Amino acid sequence: MFAAATKSFVKQVGDGGRLVPVPSLSEADKYQPLSLVVKKKRCFLLQRPKFTSTPFTLNDILLGDREISAGISSYQLLNYEDKSDVSLYGRRGNHMVNDVGINVAGSDSIAVKASFGVVTKHEVEVTTLLKELTTRKINFDHCLIRQSMSSRKAVLCVVMESIRTTRQCSLSVHAGMRRGEAVRFHIIDEQNPKGRDKAIVFPAHTTIAFSVFELFIYLDGAFDLCVTSVSKGGFEREETATFAILYRLRNILFERNRRVMDAIARSELYMDDLFSDYYYDKPLSMTDFSLREGTHVRVNLLNHNIPKGPCILCGMGNYKRETVYGCFECSYNGQKYVRLHAVPCFDIWHKRMK
Repeated sequence: MFAAATKSFVKQVGDGGRLVPVPSLSEADKYQPLSLVVKKKRCFLLQRPKFTSTPFTLNDILLGDREISAGISSYQLLNYEDKSDVSLYGRRGNHMVNDVGINVAGSDSIAVKASFGVVTKHEVEVTTLLKELTTRKINFDHCLIRQSMSSRKAVLCVVMESIRTTRQCSLSVHAGMRRGEAVRFHIIDEQNPKGRDKAIVFPAHTTIAFSVFELFIYLDGAFDLCVTSVSKGGFEREETATFAILYRLRNILFERNRRVMDAIARSELYMDDLFSDYYYDKPLSMTDFSLREGTHVRVNLLNHNIPKGPCILCGMGNYKRETVYGCFECSYNGQKYVRLHAVPCFDIWHKRMK
């Protein structure tokens, strides 16, 4: 009966399919913000998942003693009064027969009256919670984590919002026969021997619906809150982790190769520019070593106990082009000489120095 009323409430309020009706009055107090529930996937795709309450909260499964201090905001949602006439035929009618818990023999419809009054919505401040959970880890020794990991269909969820009543509420159900467009009702009587009428009253601050965020838990204890319906919760498995590592390594190698090829291309373009300037502007032969009077002189650095090293022009890329020649009249980067290939780097260097 209570389940039938909460299902009807969720169907009418909507909320894009995020709201879940509380299945039992006895468990209504376990669907509070930051409480943990277990979502179990059904065998068939068209069946909705089943949510099971737990006696634990998010604080209970985290390592460390620091409590989560994320705030919970609340506000009035709506004033809910519902009177509905539900046919016992069809899929919805079959569900209603199981939920209302009354004798429906000889009846073809059920009249349900739910008076919730003003209901309030209580929700966790998501941005504050995400900041607090940045460095927190899951305690894998907790019994709920161990039991959930053993099932591939179980997903841990955190209750992020709950909808509660603000006053004492009543539910009443009557089974009757449809006569034309009307249903023949009887006054609810406590002495009704056939059990065709039922009424219950439950206290204020009773949770009637809730919504959750799924948890995706990694092997190292880190976890993510799945804040969108696209992302799915669960546990990272060994095979999943191996595939993720290989995928990341593939991306790293691909990016490294791309950077190497870009660097080679830039180096080749630079050298092409240098040599094209030399070949087009230099009218002398390739054997001219600038030994003319008044110019810098090419020298063999090995004769001055200076080892072979990269050329200052063409030896600074990925391929270290080394030479034993250089110039003592020039200095670079604190050195009193520069290494330059005899042809054509020596002439290119000094032409640009001019």
